[in-house]
Amino acid sequence: MLKLSGVVITYNEERKIRACLSSLVNVVDEIVIVDSFSTDNTKAICKEFNVKFIEQEFLGYIEQKNFALKQASNDYIISLDGDESLSETLQKSIKYLKNNWTFDGYYCNRFNNFCGQWIKYSDWYPNRKLRVFDRRKGHWAGINPHDNFQLVPNTKTSRLKGDILHNTYQSYSEFNQKTEYFSTIAAKAYYDKGQTASFLKVIWNPTWAFFKAYFLRLGFLDGFNGFVICAQTANITFLKYAKLRELYRNNKN
Repeated sequence: MLKLSGVVITYNEERKIRACLSSLVNVVDEIVIVDSFSTDNTKAICKEFNVKFIEQEFLGYIEQKNFALKQASNDYIISLDGDESLSETLQKSIKYLKNNWTFDGYYCNRFNNFCGQWIKYSDWYPNRKLRVFDRRKGHWAGINPHDNFQLVPNTKTSRLKGDILHNTYQSYSEFNQKTEYFSTIAAKAYYDKGQTASFLKVIWNPTWAFFKAYFLRLGFLDGFNGFVICAQTANITFLKYAKLRELYRNNKN
Protein backbone atom coordinates (compact mmCIF):
# COMPACT_ATOMS: atom_id res chain seq x y z
CA MET A 1 0.00 0.00 0.00
CA LEU A 2 1.51 3.32 -1.04
CA LYS A 3 1.66 6.29 1.30
CA LEU A 4 0.10 9.68 0.57
CA SER A 5 1.04 13.15 1.74
CA GLY A 6 -1.53 15.93 1.93
CA VAL A 7 0.16 19.25 1.14
CA VAL A 8 -1.52 22.58 1.93
CA ILE A 9 -0.30 26.19 1.72
CA THR A 10 -1.99 28.65 4.06
CA TYR A 11 -2.23 32.26 5.13
CA ASN A 12 -4.92 33.45 7.56
CA GLU A 13 -7.29 30.55 6.92
CA GLU A 14 -8.79 30.20 10.42
CA ARG A 15 -12.36 30.12 9.05
CA LYS A 16 -11.74 27.28 6.62
CA ILE A 17 -8.65 25.25 7.50
CA ARG A 18 -10.40 22.92 9.98
CA ALA A 19 -12.71 21.57 7.24
CA CYS A 20 -9.70 21.09 4.99
CA LEU A 21 -7.70 19.12 7.54
CA SER A 22 -10.70 17.11 8.74
CA SER A 23 -11.24 15.85 5.19
CA LEU A 24 -7.58 14.82 4.84
CA VAL A 25 -6.80 13.27 8.20
CA ASN A 26 -8.33 9.85 7.48
CA VAL A 27 -7.13 9.73 3.88
CA VAL A 28 -3.42 10.58 3.94
CA ASP A 29 -0.46 9.29 5.94
CA GLU A 30 0.97 12.76 6.50
CA ILE A 31 -0.25 16.36 6.33
CA VAL A 32 2.25 19.10 5.49
CA ILE A 33 1.27 22.73 6.08
CA VAL A 34 3.41 25.52 4.64
CA ASP A 35 2.18 28.73 6.21
CA SER A 36 3.14 32.30 5.26
CA PHE A 37 3.27 33.50 8.89
CA SER A 38 -0.47 33.78 9.47
CA THR A 39 -1.55 36.45 11.95
CA ASP A 40 -4.83 34.76 12.91
CA ASN A 41 -5.50 31.36 14.56
CA THR A 42 -4.46 29.25 11.56
CA LYS A 43 -1.38 27.85 13.29
CA ALA A 44 -3.25 26.96 16.49
CA ILE A 45 -5.96 25.14 14.55
CA CYS A 46 -3.42 23.21 12.50
CA LYS A 47 -1.67 22.13 15.69
CA GLU A 48 -4.91 20.39 16.74
CA PHE A 49 -4.13 17.90 13.97
CA ASN A 50 -1.03 15.77 13.60
CA VAL A 51 0.60 17.95 10.94
CA LYS A 52 4.08 18.98 9.91
CA PHE A 53 3.82 22.76 10.23
CA ILE A 54 6.42 24.84 8.36
CA GLU A 55 6.53 28.61 8.25
CA GLN A 56 7.90 30.12 5.06
CA GLU A 57 7.73 33.69 3.80
CA PHE A 58 5.41 33.79 0.78
CA LEU A 59 7.39 33.21 -2.41
CA GLY A 60 4.53 33.47 -4.92
CA TYR A 61 1.78 30.92 -5.49
CA ILE A 62 3.74 28.71 -7.87
CA GLU A 63 7.00 29.01 -5.97
CA GLN A 64 5.34 28.37 -2.60
CA LYS A 65 3.64 25.21 -3.84
CA ASN A 66 6.87 23.85 -5.33
CA PHE A 67 8.61 24.56 -2.02
CA ALA A 68 5.80 22.78 -0.16
CA LEU A 69 6.09 19.68 -2.35
CA LYS A 70 9.72 19.26 -1.30
CA GLN A 71 8.71 19.17 2.38
CA ALA A 72 6.59 16.03 1.97
CA SER A 73 7.94 12.63 3.02
CA ASN A 74 6.04 10.76 0.31
CA ASP A 75 6.06 11.08 -3.48
CA TYR A 76 2.32 10.60 -3.86
CA ILE A 77 0.60 13.88 -3.16
CA ILE A 78 -2.84 15.37 -2.56
CA SER A 79 -2.55 19.14 -2.95
CA LEU A 80 -5.19 21.46 -1.50
CA ASP A 81 -5.51 25.13 -0.66
CA GLY A 82 -6.54 26.11 2.85
CA ASP A 83 -10.09 26.94 1.75
CA GLU A 84 -10.63 23.56 0.05
CA SER A 85 -11.69 20.17 1.35
CA LEU A 86 -12.45 16.71 -0.04
CA SER A 87 -16.04 15.55 -0.47
CA GLU A 88 -16.86 12.15 1.05
CA THR A 89 -17.00 10.62 -2.42
CA LEU A 90 -13.57 12.00 -3.30
CA GLN A 91 -12.16 10.75 0.00
CA LYS A 92 -13.30 7.22 -0.93
CA SER A 93 -11.87 7.57 -4.43
CA ILE A 94 -8.47 8.56 -3.07
CA LYS A 95 -8.42 5.81 -0.45
CA TYR A 96 -9.03 3.30 -3.24
CA LEU A 97 -5.92 4.60 -5.02
CA LYS A 98 -3.65 3.51 -2.19
CA ASN A 99 -3.86 -0.05 -3.47
CA ASN A 100 -4.73 0.74 -7.06
CA TRP A 101 -2.52 3.62 -8.27
CA THR A 102 -2.12 3.17 -12.03
CA PHE A 103 -1.73 6.70 -13.48
CA ASP A 104 0.74 9.54 -12.97
CA GLY A 105 -1.88 12.08 -11.99
CA TYR A 106 -5.60 12.32 -11.27
CA TYR A 107 -7.98 15.18 -12.04
CA CYS A 108 -10.74 16.19 -9.65
CA ASN A 109 -13.75 18.43 -10.20
CA ARG A 110 -13.78 21.54 -8.00
CA PHE A 111 -17.17 22.66 -6.72
CA ASN A 112 -17.18 26.32 -5.68
CA ASN A 113 -19.34 27.88 -2.99
CA PHE A 114 -19.87 31.61 -3.55
CA CYS A 115 -21.80 33.69 -1.01
CA GLY A 116 -23.49 30.55 0.30
CA GLN A 117 -24.46 29.22 -3.14
CA TRP A 118 -22.90 26.23 -4.89
CA ILE A 119 -22.11 27.42 -8.41
CA LYS A 120 -22.95 24.85 -11.09
CA TYR A 121 -22.23 26.74 -14.31
CA SER A 122 -20.08 29.47 -15.95
CA ASP A 123 -16.36 28.59 -15.78
CA TRP A 124 -16.71 27.56 -12.14
CA TYR A 125 -17.88 23.98 -12.59
CA PRO A 126 -16.62 21.38 -13.13
CA ASN A 127 -13.42 23.51 -12.86
CA ARG A 128 -11.22 20.44 -13.32
CA LYS A 129 -7.93 20.44 -11.35
CA LEU A 130 -4.97 18.05 -11.26
CA ARG A 131 -4.49 17.72 -7.50
CA VAL A 132 -3.58 14.06 -6.92
CA PHE A 133 -0.24 13.15 -8.47
CA ASP A 134 3.22 11.63 -8.27
CA ARG A 135 5.44 14.64 -7.56
CA ARG A 136 8.33 13.01 -9.45
CA LYS A 137 6.35 13.37 -12.68
CA GLY A 138 5.88 17.14 -12.77
CA HIS A 139 5.96 20.51 -11.03
CA TRP A 140 3.83 23.56 -10.33
CA ALA A 141 3.86 26.08 -13.20
CA GLY A 142 1.60 28.62 -14.94
CA ILE A 143 1.40 32.39 -14.46
CA ASN A 144 0.80 33.71 -10.94
CA PRO A 145 -1.72 33.69 -9.38
CA HIS A 146 -3.07 30.94 -11.68
CA ASP A 147 -0.92 27.95 -10.79
CA ASN A 148 -1.37 24.46 -12.21
CA PHE A 149 0.50 21.20 -11.83
CA GLN A 150 2.18 20.30 -15.12
CA LEU A 151 3.17 16.71 -15.78
CA VAL A 152 6.19 15.82 -17.87
CA PRO A 153 5.57 14.47 -21.42
CA ASN A 154 4.30 10.92 -21.95
CA THR A 155 2.53 10.71 -18.60
CA LYS A 156 -0.96 9.35 -18.13
CA THR A 157 -3.90 10.83 -16.21
CA SER A 158 -7.34 9.80 -15.10
CA ARG A 159 -10.27 11.42 -13.31
CA LEU A 160 -11.60 10.71 -9.82
CA LYS A 161 -15.21 10.63 -8.66
CA GLY A 162 -16.15 13.29 -6.14
CA ASP A 163 -15.41 16.98 -5.74
CA ILE A 164 -12.93 19.32 -4.15
CA LEU A 165 -15.21 21.60 -2.15
CA HIS A 166 -13.97 25.17 -2.48
CA ASN A 167 -15.34 27.70 0.00
CA THR A 168 -14.51 30.76 -2.01
CA TYR A 169 -15.66 34.37 -1.48
CA GLN A 170 -18.49 34.78 1.01
CA SER A 171 -19.25 38.45 0.30
CA TYR A 172 -19.22 40.71 -2.74
CA SER A 173 -16.76 43.06 -1.06
CA GLU A 174 -14.32 40.18 -0.47
CA PHE A 175 -14.69 39.25 -4.15
CA ASN A 176 -13.88 42.84 -5.15
CA GLN A 177 -10.81 42.96 -2.92
CA LYS A 178 -9.46 39.69 -4.31
CA THR A 179 -10.15 40.83 -7.87
CA GLU A 180 -7.95 43.87 -7.26
CA TYR A 181 -5.28 41.74 -5.59
CA PHE A 182 -5.16 38.96 -8.18
CA SER A 183 -5.27 41.31 -11.17
CA THR A 184 -2.22 43.13 -9.82
CA ILE A 185 -0.29 39.87 -9.39
CA ALA A 186 -1.29 38.70 -12.88
CA ALA A 187 -0.28 42.00 -14.50
CA LYS A 188 3.16 41.83 -12.85
CA ALA A 189 3.60 38.19 -13.93
CA TYR A 190 2.66 39.08 -17.52
CA TYR A 191 5.04 42.03 -17.45
CA ASP A 192 7.91 39.85 -16.21
CA LYS A 193 7.26 37.45 -19.09
CA GLY A 194 7.28 40.27 -21.63
CA GLN A 195 3.64 39.98 -22.59
CA THR A 196 1.97 43.11 -23.92
CA ALA A 197 -1.52 44.59 -23.65
CA SER A 198 -2.76 46.19 -26.84
CA PHE A 199 -5.85 48.39 -26.73
CA LEU A 200 -7.68 45.62 -28.60
CA LYS A 201 -6.86 43.13 -25.82
CA VAL A 202 -8.16 45.55 -23.19
CA ILE A 203 -11.49 45.76 -25.02
CA TRP A 204 -11.90 42.32 -26.56
CA ASN A 205 -10.60 39.91 -23.90
CA PRO A 206 -12.96 41.05 -21.08
CA THR A 207 -15.91 41.08 -23.50
CA TRP A 208 -15.16 37.55 -24.64
CA ALA A 209 -14.58 36.37 -21.07
CA PHE A 210 -18.06 37.54 -20.03
CA PHE A 211 -19.80 36.19 -23.14
CA LYS A 212 -18.14 32.78 -22.82
CA ALA A 213 -18.87 32.40 -19.10
CA TYR A 214 -22.39 33.84 -19.06
CA PHE A 215 -23.81 32.49 -22.30
CA LEU A 216 -21.67 29.61 -23.62
CA ARG A 217 -20.98 28.15 -20.16
CA LEU A 218 -24.54 28.88 -18.99
CA GLY A 219 -23.60 31.20 -16.14
CA PHE A 220 -27.06 32.77 -16.31
CA LEU A 221 -28.50 29.55 -14.84
CA ASP A 222 -26.85 30.41 -11.51
CA GLY A 223 -29.07 33.48 -11.19
CA PHE A 224 -27.82 36.78 -9.80
CA ASN A 225 -24.63 35.28 -8.38
CA GLY A 226 -23.92 33.77 -11.76
CA PHE A 227 -24.12 37.25 -13.27
CA VAL A 228 -21.84 38.66 -10.54
CA ILE A 229 -19.24 35.95 -11.18
CA CYS A 230 -19.26 36.43 -14.95
CA ALA A 231 -19.09 40.22 -14.59
CA GLN A 232 -16.10 39.91 -12.26
CA THR A 233 -14.49 37.46 -14.69
CA ALA A 234 -14.64 40.23 -17.27
CA ASN A 235 -13.52 42.82 -14.72
CA ILE A 236 -10.42 40.93 -13.59
CA THR A 237 -9.46 40.39 -17.23
CA PHE A 238 -9.88 44.11 -17.91
CA LEU A 239 -7.91 45.12 -14.82
CA LYS A 240 -5.10 42.69 -15.61
CA TYR A 241 -4.47 44.21 -19.03
CA ALA A 242 -5.09 47.79 -17.91
CA LYS A 243 -2.54 47.37 -15.10
CA LEU A 244 -0.12 45.72 -17.53
CA ARG A 245 -0.32 48.79 -19.78
CA GLU A 246 0.26 50.95 -16.71
CA LEU A 247 3.38 48.98 -15.80
CA TYR A 248 4.86 49.53 -19.27
CA ARG A 249 3.99 53.24 -19.15
CA ASN A 250 5.46 53.76 -15.67
CA ASN A 251 8.66 51.88 -16.42
CA LYS A 252 9.08 53.69 -19.72
CA ASN A 253 8.88 57.01 -17.91
